[in-house]
Amino acid sequence: MSGDQKAKAKTEQAKGAVKEAAGRATGNERLEAEGAAEKKTGHAREAKEKIKDVGKR
Repeated sequence: MSGDQKAKAKTEQAKGAVKEAAGRATGNERLEAEGAAEKKTGHAREAKEKIKDVGKR
């Protein structure tokens, strides 16, 4: 997994977790949903990079 893409995936996951927690704490369902979606995007990016790494072997 390239370092740049791995960092981007982890950043998305962290930002999503913060947004989700903030939305939950304030009762803002839209912010909570945005955070959850951003976290899932980060997980998907990470999974895609791992698949690419396996294909290189």
